[in-house]
Amino acid sequence: MRTPTALALLAIATAGCTGMQGSAPRAVATLEPRSGSTVSGKVEFRATRHGVRAQVEIAGLAPGSEHGFHVHEKGDCSAPDATSAGGHFNPTGVAHGRAGAAPHHLGDMPSLVADASGRVRITFELAGLTLDGGPNSIVGRSIVLHGGVDDFATQPSGNSGPRIACGVIGTR
Repeated sequence: MRTPTALALLAIATAGCTGMQGSAPRAVATLEPRSGSTVSGKVEFRATRHGVRAQVEIAGLAPGSEHGFHVHEKGDCSAPDATSAGGHFNPTGVAHGRAGAAPHHLGDMPSLVADASGRVRITFELAGLTLDGGPNSIVGRSIVLHGGVDDFATQPSGNSGPRIACGVIGTR
């Protein structure tokens, strides 16, 4: 038989566990124009069981245009052309490729295609990345949107053109 005190403790313990489901680590990057573009946007990240979920909203692109999109190694977007962000985030030291296929940098993400109004709204999952400060953490790194299409083959970066938007990934 359960006592009122035991039932109260069980209710408190259960409530605490339920509340933790919504407290997955989060991070955000606000994309600002670079290389003379007018592109802006936001990428929100949430930790998942096997990596992170990215929710992307970008505006100011040419309608129907396709763009390379990557996590870069440095959290520095200060250069007018975003070269201060360094190369692709690649803690495992593998070749550049398509996200979700082997091999690929952990910083490789799917290409983005603008809709008829020059906007992108997409959500996708990235395996292997974290928001926890470990070696695969993207917090403190940057997100870069490129002006061209990523060919997913040219090393080390996919030949995806100038860096037209950049944002540092921070916790919130």
